[in-house]
Amino acid sequence: MTSEGNRPFTILIVEDSELNRRLLEAVLTPHRYHLLIAEDGETGVALARAELPDLILMDVFLPGMDGYEATRQLRADPRTRHIVVVALTATASEAERKRALAAGCDGYIPKPIDTREFPHQVRQFLPRRRTRDGPGPQAG
Repeated sequence: MTSEGNRPFTILIVEDSELNRRLLEAVLTPHRYHLLIAEDGETGVALARAELPDLILMDVFLPGMDGYEATRQLRADPRTRHIVVVALTATASEAERKRALAAGCDGYIPKPIDTREFPHQVRQFLPRRRTRDGPGPQAG
């Protein structure tokens, strides 16, 4: 999906599982997003700071720095605190959802993802863009 000026929305996928990364890419690529990939939290934070994506899909259970700590670091940085972060986790529980939100995530999507529903779920988290005429419609 594109935003104003036909610039595609940039989505950073932070996921350590190659299988999950490939699935997320396969599901999102037809929607013409510009996808960035990080395999761990440290790389995810660095890429977010360098590229300033519109949305981050953050696996919470990562080797080294987990997704919770990566999100806390992004929220503490004035350059990245505005980026929408959505937690992805195989632990689908109310406690896990609360933990993700407490860490600063804007939302939570349990895994395994529903490949038909996932693009719609992602679209709901994309930021609204302002144009010369005021707020634009939700991308989608």
